[in-house]
Amino acid sequence: MFTVEQIEEAHSKVKSGIDFPNYIQEIKKLGVIAFDTWVRDSHTEYFGENEFKTVSKPSYENIEIKAVCDPLKFRDYLKIHQKGETDYFTFCKHCAETGVEKWTVSLHSMTCTYYDMADNEILTEKIRE
Repeated sequence: MFTVEQIEEAHSKVKSGIDFPNYIQEIKKLGVIAFDTWVRDSHTEYFGENEFKTVSKPSYENIEIKAVCDPLKFRDYLKIHQKGETDYFTFCKHCAETGVEKWTVSLHSMTCTYYDMADNEILTEKIRE
């Protein structure tokens, strides 16, 4: 199975949202089938076949996530991030500011779904391959 270190090596190549699809392809080859990233500290739970799971350490100190979600503002922030105009930590701060608690990536369906604090789906996007 894969290790957090292998995933972090792949993630080190991601400078902005524009690099995300390549990262997804690389970790898919490692055997990752899904992952959940928590905005509060960016720790991530990675899932593989046969109920394999590994968890990364937090990437930064906890940030407060707004209780009320602003999906329209979040979509604006996501668009600029995907164009490469913001770095990862800035994107995470924007998620927190707009009430996004986590995102879930499915490498089977090639989707990324964002959730608020009440676990309501905010947005699901197809990941380009």
